[in-house]
Amino acid sequence: MKTDLFPGIAEASGGDIAAALDACAGRVYANLPEFTYRFQPPASRNNFYYPIENTEWTTGFWTGEIWLAWEHSRREVLKYAALIQTEDFRDRIVRGIKVDHHDMGFLYSLSCVAAWKLTGNERAKETAVMAADKLVSRFHEKGRFIQAWGPLGARDNYRLIIDCLLNLPLLHWASEVTGNARYREVALAHAETCLRVILRPDNSAYHTFFFNPETGEPDHGATHQGYKDDSPWARGQAWGIYGTALSYRYTKNPEYLEVFRKMTEFYFDRLPADMVPYWDLYFTEGEEPRDSSAAAITACGLLEMAEYLEDEEAGLYRKLARQTVGSLIAGYAVRNDTESNGLLLHGTYAKNSPYNTCENNGVDECVSWGDYFFMEALTRLSKDWTPYW
Repeated sequence: MKTDLFPGIAEASGGDIAAALDACAGRVYANLPEFTYRFQPPASRNNFYYPIENTEWTTGFWTGEIWLAWEHSRREVLKYAALIQTEDFRDRIVRGIKVDHHDMGFLYSLSCVAAWKLTGNERAKETAVMAADKLVSRFHEKGRFIQAWGPLGARDNYRLIIDCLLNLPLLHWASEVTGNARYREVALAHAETCLRVILRPDNSAYHTFFFNPETGEPDHGATHQGYKDDSPWARGQAWGIYGTALSYRYTKNPEYLEVFRKMTEFYFDRLPADMVPYWDLYFTEGEEPRDSSAAAITACGLLEMAEYLEDEEAGLYRKLARQTVGSLIAGYAVRNDTESNGLLLHGTYAKNSPYNTCENNGVDECVSWGDYFFMEALTRLSKDWTPYW
């Protein structure tokens, strides 16, 4: 990949990063009165989040922000609030409240695994293992993948989606803390299947991939939230970049490194001048909405993979990450409390097109994962951070 792709974008400086992280942690702290016993929704309305119960696939991102803010500021009230939320996550998995899907990692790595890693909380550890059990229960031997959504085995949902690569660290962690190899076996099988089928010849990624429920054979790729089936949904490509880096961390499989390089090069080749993609990489200019969350996710993936590479290649990926974060700080970060109670503007949750079945939802808004990954990228750039993943 070229070493000077975006000469007009400055790398975020240490002072920029420190100031942005201070601002994020301060805004998280300011949000606690409204969002300790309740949670943030997937996307804001007119750039402001409103309280919801713990039912969405995204609620762990808010709890993850609280943990990041506590790591940064050490304000004890933040730890107190995060532990209140981990108890809510325990109630959710025990009672089975909207957990019949694959997003256990998004929910429990950033809440309960983080709680255990940071504080040694044994109840949080037990809760996260229960979530890992739920995730394993969605694994199909026919096809060797974790089914994303819908009733298990249903033909119209016999598929994986690229997002699930971010749920696999929960299984690797569960295997480590319990000594049960089954969790790791499922994670390895799903990653192998996903990275074998999800990439198109041009190195863009399908959002979702279907399998034959009778034979387990790969059937076809499609989209759910992208512009169309054969277009590169920006957040999907970002999930692939970060998710492949995480799978490489746990396996050191050289094939995964090659997949990472290919997906990353495709992503950067499709960006506009400020390095923040349109919601689908099919678009490279014009008036389509951006998705700042995809840029934040990608920055985290670059910084993760750089940990395992030789100096020259690692330096390139760190530079691209610092440039991405610099662009987000300059043009997308929330500046004051009258603008938003979120952290990162101009995200896109779901955008309708003539070729998908999505309804517009969270278009040009703050999105909870965008806020979280922006804060994670800042944290990674500010210290030697131990990931929750």
